[in-house]
Amino acid sequence: MNSEIGMAAGQLWQVLSDQGELSLAQLKKATKLEAPLLDWAVGWLAREDKLEFIRDKRGVRLHLK
Repeated sequence: MNSEIGMAAGQLWQVLSDQGELSLAQLKKATKLEAPLLDWAVGWLAREDKLEFIRDKRGVRLHLK
């Protein structure tokens, strides 16, 4: 399971690197990852201090630090 989460985190990182700041919904669409795998991948990158979370009127947007 750890390797699956790690692969998802890598995919998420690549999408954010290519496309810049995205919402969780946009990330889900771009990566085609389903919950809870998407959530775990976000947590993985957050734990490694690779993400910045930005609150806006609609929710949260993510981008790489």
